[in-house]
Amino acid sequence: MVLSNFQSHFSFVLPTKIVFGPGSIKTIGGELSELGIVRPLIVTDPGVYAAGILDKVLSAFPQNIDYKVFEKVQPNPKDIDVLAGADAYRSFGSDAIIAVGGGSPIDCAKSIGVLVANVATNIKAFEGKNVPSKPLPPLLCIPTTSGTGSELTFSSVITDTANKYKMTIKNAFTAPKTAICDPELTLTVPPFITAATGMDALTHAIEAYTATCSEPISDAVALYAIELISQSLVPAFENGNDLEARSRMLMGSMLAGIAFSHSDVASVHCIAEALGGMYDLPHGMCNAIFLPYMMEYNMNYCMRQYARIARAMGLDGVAQVAVSAVKQLAKDVNLPSFSSLNVGVADYMEIALSSVKNLSNASNPRPMTEHDYMTVLKMALE
Repeated sequence: MVLSNFQSHFSFVLPTKIVFGPGSIKTIGGELSELGIVRPLIVTDPGVYAAGILDKVLSAFPQNIDYKVFEKVQPNPKDIDVLAGADAYRSFGSDAIIAVGGGSPIDCAKSIGVLVANVATNIKAFEGKNVPSKPLPPLLCIPTTSGTGSELTFSSVITDTANKYKMTIKNAFTAPKTAICDPELTLTVPPFITAATGMDALTHAIEAYTATCSEPISDAVALYAIELISQSLVPAFENGNDLEARSRMLMGSMLAGIAFSHSDVASVHCIAEALGGMYDLPHGMCNAIFLPYMMEYNMNYCMRQYARIARAMGLDGVAQVAVSAVKQLAKDVNLPSFSSLNVGVADYMEIALSSVKNLSNASNPRPMTEHDYMTVLKMALE
């Protein structure tokens, strides 16, 4: 009999209300009223602001809403962004936070809420699992990319600028109260960001399904996420106005977020976060680069799961087929190779050491040491 995770003990909590569908941003007035929000801090980034997406959100606001916009979130949000956002929240006298954008504004908004709720100024003090002790102010998230699933997760990833690494703040308090997921807001996402965030979502789903702490409910949503993303990423990449592909990608990203929140990510994320923190590279791109090589390295530890992933992708149920398909998908959406990033070989050991320290290292199906990460880095380079 094939061993399963049906005899493991787990709990499944989804505290976030989901509002999904094209045009669903028009429901925001009712959602703000339900949460009692009248004076929010809106957290976004310059790209969302310049693309006019924020204007679409604001045009749906009721007239009684007084708001302040904090649009200074950087890619790979920094601890200094979190502090600046918390200062903006306090100076405006906000009663809630609304995040509009991809993973960077949403993660930053969560951590702003942690600082505000806990009357603190240093987000590093809350690194790790279950450190924040107080509920956040009401948080409403409006994703504009199909990638991180952060609008439904219990964690935020913030770059420690002094030490150049990404730290994770993971706690059920950081789960948003409401997520308005409108595929129409993703139509203007450029091809590269579509590709990188889409591969990020695929990594979430695959790692959630193969993690040592997976459980049956997260398995189910992870597999459906893999099906949706693998079938829809190329169409969304090739035609950004394909609303059906965009809708399927957004749902896939959401399901992948639910999956890894209730399971975990693993060594792909460990190495991607180490590399991204050191070189300030796009997170999804780093995941896309290392996903097939880490799958190859893990092969003997999860043959059954990879075969099931291949079937979810509509392919023959053979483990190696899944690895090859993932590698080809990254090529089909023109994501770069590891060698093209010109990462210094002298930095490999530091990347490996940082990967081992990541909270999710223990969740990888194959135990990983510094030597193992060095091996995967060399595999990707070659």
